[in-house]
Amino acid sequence: MELYNTLSRRKEEFVPLNPPFVGVYVCGPTVYGHSHLGHGKSYVAFDVLVRWLRRSGYRVRYVQNITDVGHLSDDADQGQDKLQRQAALERLEPMEVAEKYTASYFRDMDALNNLRPDISPRASGHIPEQIDLAGRLLDKGHAYVRGGNVYFDVSSFPGYGALSGRTGGDEVMGTRVETASDKDDPRDFALWKEAGPEHILRWSSPWGEGFPGWHLECSAMAMRYLGDTVDIHGGGLENSFPHHECEIAQSEAATGKTFVRFWLHNNMVTVGGRKMGKSLGNFTLLRDLFDRYDPMVVRLYILRSHYRSPLDFSDQGLSSAESALERLIGFRNRLKAGTDGPDLRARELAAGAERAFAEAMDDDLNTPQALASLFDFVRAGNALLDEGQGGAAPMGETLDSLAGDVLGLRLSGASEAPVLPGLCEVLQEARYAMRTRKLFDEADAMRAKLEALGFTVKDLPGGFSEISRTGRRESGGSP
Repeated sequence: MELYNTLSRRKEEFVPLNPPFVGVYVCGPTVYGHSHLGHGKSYVAFDVLVRWLRRSGYRVRYVQNITDVGHLSDDADQGQDKLQRQAALERLEPMEVAEKYTASYFRDMDALNNLRPDISPRASGHIPEQIDLAGRLLDKGHAYVRGGNVYFDVSSFPGYGALSGRTGGDEVMGTRVETASDKDDPRDFALWKEAGPEHILRWSSPWGEGFPGWHLECSAMAMRYLGDTVDIHGGGLENSFPHHECEIAQSEAATGKTFVRFWLHNNMVTVGGRKMGKSLGNFTLLRDLFDRYDPMVVRLYILRSHYRSPLDFSDQGLSSAESALERLIGFRNRLKAGTDGPDLRARELAAGAERAFAEAMDDDLNTPQALASLFDFVRAGNALLDEGQGGAAPMGETLDSLAGDVLGLRLSGASEAPVLPGLCEVLQEARYAMRTRKLFDEADAMRAKLEALGFTVKDLPGGFSEISRTGRRESGGSP
């Protein structure tokens, strides 16, 4: 298998540090809003990576964090915590906001049939590790204290900029944290921030009450669960600077070891050539897309572009993906109704499809080419069925393995998928309204009726609920 390493800017043969174990860390969402198609592209890409690694015989630990503190807004907002800002808008506690949108995120990922990460650590649950990492950097002379703030000294790490290629004064641009006047160098970034009187999310530390820097969180959580050196670190291309650049600097300065062996970055979703994003107001929420298209259509639409290529959003592209999904489902249905037998041509066809598919996936997860080989297989398989030949079983096994197990496409039970996420959303809002008005008997009665109808109800802190079809998820656990 070859993967494109952003650090070396070339494809490299992937060999894990301690085979067959592979540690994968992917930057998860900052949970202050519902997920949009850009999130879908990123997390589908890394879901396929994990699926293919496991199919290739590796034992993968997949870690994807939840950022629920410390991700600051831009200079114009004076570096306000994004969750706290959203909490003020919704008149909720910041942790209520975190619970609400974490649940929403996992609902959307489940609908896309993404496997749950093995570990989903929350930044707020790993404050001791972050304080310890900041202290180690201070002890080694890579950081300094100014008042209640702790800053990383970029000048102490000569390799800063190797990942992104950004050197000199341009590092200051787009840092997503305010340029504080108490820094020794504008390039320096916060490891720990002093909490002002207005800041709700705060913890005690050796430097006073405060909260961790966004960059520090990922380093601490990645090393906590995957060790000082991580096999694969993934994330959006926009995170290569400053976030991943800062992760490298602080992690390697603390340990003296290579932090990440393979950096993988997915490209963005665009709308008319412009990046899709909340700040630009041109984003499309996944849950809104699911009202119009089967989530498997959205997943197939994403997979038709390479993870390192931009994906330009269009209804025409989604409609084309819808037709393609129907061809896959139609072929699967024909195989279920077809006859089986010792048809050598069917077995050779299936084996050839698997070889072509594997060749594409081993070439930096080339899902467009893998899909092309899959549809070649469908065309040839339909031709065999038209001839009345046997061999339905080997062709069916290959289709389920490649389209289902690796690409994560559900080819059965798809009829309820577009409706179910929206229905669950309505039911959740209804129970939330009951519980906040202290109508507990009514909420319990609704819960009993839902469970009798085949739904699972999980009550979460803050009055929220997680409602799903019983047995719908492949991996359990509430967010």
